[in-house]
Amino acid sequence: MTLNRRVFLATCSSFAFAACAQSSPATTPLRNSNLPENYRPVANADFDSWVSAFQSRARNAGISQGTLDRAFAGAGYVPWVITRDRNQIEVTRTFEDYLSIAASDDRIAQGRAVYARYASTLSAIEARYGVDARIVTAIWGLESRYGERRGDIPVISSTATLAFDGRRATFYEAQLIAALRILQRGDTTPDQMIGSWAGAMGHTQFIPTSFEALAVDFTDDGRRDIWGDDPTDALASTANYLARNGWRSGLKWGAEAGTGGPAGRMITPQTGGITFEVTRNFDVLKTYNNSDFYAIGVGHLADRIGGAGPLQGSFPPDANGMTKQDRMAIQRGLLARGYDIGTVDGVIGTKTTEAIADFQRRAGLPVSGIPNSDVLANLR
Repeated sequence: MTLNRRVFLATCSSFAFAACAQSSPATTPLRNSNLPENYRPVANADFDSWVSAFQSRARNAGISQGTLDRAFAGAGYVPWVITRDRNQIEVTRTFEDYLSIAASDDRIAQGRAVYARYASTLSAIEARYGVDARIVTAIWGLESRYGERRGDIPVISSTATLAFDGRRATFYEAQLIAALRILQRGDTTPDQMIGSWAGAMGHTQFIPTSFEALAVDFTDDGRRDIWGDDPTDALASTANYLARNGWRSGLKWGAEAGTGGPAGRMITPQTGGITFEVTRNFDVLKTYNNSDFYAIGVGHLADRIGGAGPLQGSFPPDANGMTKQDRMAIQRGLLARGYDIGTVDGVIGTKTTEAIADFQRRAGLPVSGIPNSDVLANLR
C-alpha cells in the first residue's frame, strides 16, 4: 500500500484549541506571545463558535476534554495562515535551477558534516529499516536544512485555522484531530508542537496523520519526538516511511544516464538537459513529495553527501541565451561591485534581479533586471 506523506503539499514545498466555550482565544492569555506578530492568534467570534462545535466532534473521536483544554490554551485563529493558503506564489524554476538549490555547495558540505556527526545513529537506522542513510540525510537536508528550519507556527492554531476556513475543511480537520491524538498520547506538548503554516512538522516535515501512521520511537524513551533538537526519531520515522512504501534495500534510486547507473526507465526533466535512469526506489521517493524534481534532488544530494562528484552533463542556455556559468559570472561581477546578491549559484532570485536593474541603470543600459549578454559584457 502506498502511504502518501503529504498530498496537501501539492497545493502548499518543506512551514490546539481554544479549549472550551468558556475559554476562547480572545480571553485566554497567549502562551505563544513570543511568536512573530503575524503568527499570533487574534480574536474571531466565528472561529470561537466553530471551535465549540468542533470540540463535540473531537470528543466523539476519542479526544478528552483535558487534551482539548491543554491544546487550545493560547491557540486560536491566525489570519496570516489563511493569507498564505490563498496567495501561494507559484515559483516556476527550471530543473537546472532546482538542482542548483537542492544540491548547492553549502547544502552538500553541511550534509556531509551531519552525516559524519550522526554516523552511528544513521547506520543503526539503515540496519533496521534497510533504507540508505544518505537518502534519509538528503531528505532531512531538503525538508528543513538539516533541522535548522523546522517551522515555527503552533500546529493546533494552523490546522484549526485552515479547518475553520473551509477551503479544505475535511483534510485539515483530520490533521487537527490527529494532532490532538498525538498530544493525548504524550509524544509532545502544545508548546513544542510547531511546524509550517500548513501543519508539516519537525526535522523531516510530517503532517499529523502521517506521523500517527508511521512515526517511530527509535530512542525508546516513550515518545516519538520529531520536534526536538535530537533528530533521531525524525530520521528513523522517515526511513520507516520509505520502507513501508516499498523501498528496496541495496537498489540505487537512479543515476545520470550513461554513467554506469542501474537499469531502469529514462526521464529528462528539462528539455535538452540531463537524462536520468531511475528505478522503483525513485518512485518511492515520490511518495514523500510527488515531484520528479524533488526525487532527483534527494537522490543527487544523497550521492554528493556520499562523496560523488557533480553531474557530468549540461543544460541548455536559458531564454536569454545565458548558461549557468554566464549567470554565475554576472553574480560574481555584481558581488565584486558591492551588490548583495546572496549566493553565487547561477539562480536568479530577487536580490540578483534588483542588483542587475540597479547596475543597468547606472551603466546606461535598458533597465530590465534580466541577466543578458549586455550585462555580462559591461560587468567584464
